[in-house]
Amino acid sequence: MRKEFVAAQLDVLAFAQDGAQLSGADALRQFSRLQAEAPQAGDTRTVRWTARGEQRAVRGAATQIWLHLQAQVVLPLTCQRCLGPVDVTVQVDRSFRFVADEATAEAEDDEAEEDLLAVSRSFDLQGLIEDELLMEMPVVPRHAQCPADVKLAVADPEFEAQQAAKPNPFAVLHQLKTDKGNQIK
Repeated sequence: MRKEFVAAQLDVLAFAQDGAQLSGADALRQFSRLQAEAPQAGDTRTVRWTARGEQRAVRGAATQIWLHLQAQVVLPLTCQRCLGPVDVTVQVDRSFRFVADEATAEAEDDEAEEDLLAVSRSFDLQGLIEDELLMEMPVVPRHAQCPADVKLAVADPEFEAQQAAKPNPFAVLHQLKTDKGNQIK
């Protein structure tokens, strides 16, 4: 009999021992921090994810506990080039190795190539999914090719007229210097 696993309180050790897999298609509103990054998403967007547990035997060491995570969501963001809406696909495909506790994770972190997490009987898988998607979001979202030509120059006729009406500060200095030279004679 296989055990039922819940993403909000995942028993990582049992999940890995069973070689279990969980998948979901959750509404974006269940990931509040992610939705805050794309408030115009509404209730129509879905976060699709899959998690798989694994135990790996290591010669001369304890068995390793692994979690493989894949997640994807399409977020409506603002293109930073044309300032229009752009749908950005955010994807995660990452593996995590679990260790006994936070101290072990911290001690092994510098030498490990993989991400390390502390094993838990009530691990928040949904929180991990949200964290990983947030870290994969582009800093500067933009279209590959903007739908409208991007205006690269800004011209304000009123500003240009005001600038033309102002005297050039160097011309004023030159005039002062010239006037001072005429007064000395």
